Amino acid sequence: MTDTVHTAAPAAARVSDTYRWVQLAIGVGAMVMIANYQYGWTFFVPDIQKQFGWDRASIQWAFTLFVLFETWLVPVEGWFVDKYGPRIVVLVGGVLCAIGWAINAQATTLNGFYLGMIIAGIGAGGVYGTCVGNALKWFPDKRGLAAGITAAGFGAGSALTVAPIQAMIKNDGFQNTFLYFGLGQGIIIVILSFLMFAPKAGQVPPPVVNAALQQTRRNYAPTEVLRHPIFWLMYFMFVIVGAGGLMVTANLKPIAVDWKVDSVPVTLMAMTMTAVTFAATIDRVLNGLTRPFFGWISDMIGRENTMFIAFGMEGVGIYLLYLWGHDPVWFVLLSGFVFFAWGEIYSLFPSTCTDTFGSKFATTNAGLLYT
Repeated sequence: MTDTVHTAAPAAARVSDTYRWVQLAIGVGAMVMIANYQYGWTFFVPDIQKQFGWDRASIQWAFTLFVLFETWLVPVEGWFVDKYGPRIVVLVGGVLCAIGWAINAQATTLNGFYLGMIIAGIGAGGVYGTCVGNALKWFPDKRGLAAGITAAGFGAGSALTVAPIQAMIKNDGFQNTFLYFGLGQGIIIVILSFLMFAPKAGQVPPPVVNAALQQTRRNYAPTEVLRHPIFWLMYFMFVIVGAGGLMVTANLKPIAVDWKVDSVPVTLMAMTMTAVTFAATIDRVLNGLTRPFFGWISDMIGRENTMFIAFGMEGVGIYLLYLWGHDPVWFVLLSGFVFFAWGEIYSLFPSTCTDTFGSKFATTNAGLLYT
């Protein structure tokens, strides 16, 4: 691969902002459909444990494998996107997501659940990396906001299905829930894939350069990015901040059960739900809202300043959850605060990566960071 500087005349006419926002909305729709594959898992764990009698740590290896395959193959999937466009990767991703949860619906062994979550992870990672990368390319003038809105689909996309998934698990069993939600979400992703396009040269505004935010006009190839110290600094930061949020994501309901607050009614904002349902719902909403919010803030005050504020909030939130989470009201409020302070990493880091290394290989480079 060779470096490219966009100095040639535009190959295509500038598209309207409406067209760009439609492309962003399609990506958000696909992100909403993959959200449950990660954020819905916590609701299945107690029933899997109850039916098969396996210890929780063994069951949670399925989630670990999901995250590993969701993230580590994103650079490969990103390379396909940068070379062949977003459609094929999202289409295949939707098919794999549906197959993964269909396998979970039939699994009777730990290895069966491991296989199902690995396949779902590969599919979800392909969809995630493609949609974020496409947003970064379509909006060089609003990169933080666009990445944040797209990532919000993943963070908040499962909020409306928290109660239906729990109700279906209770009434129809977790196997049927895996099957019907998995197939339904996968089919919608496949449909949306046919509507996705990558921008051509000249169709989008130039990168932004101002005192608070500087974007390179040079496009670094992935092999160059891997040799750059700044990339590895960002990588280290992403890992240590991401670990805390993923810990809470995977274990929210088991933690509530251990603290005996899972079934305690909580009333906030004139709404009453059990603590774990209320927490899961508000967590997903705040985990989604934080991504465009902090992305928008970072477009104005810079990525690094925004990271300083958000990461400080996250550390305080996790510590207070540890101190006060035994109280059901504080469990709901502080888990929401933790998710609000955590979710912005999925808008800030891809935006920072593309600001630093250019947009031509944005999907691949952001994918390298996403691992």
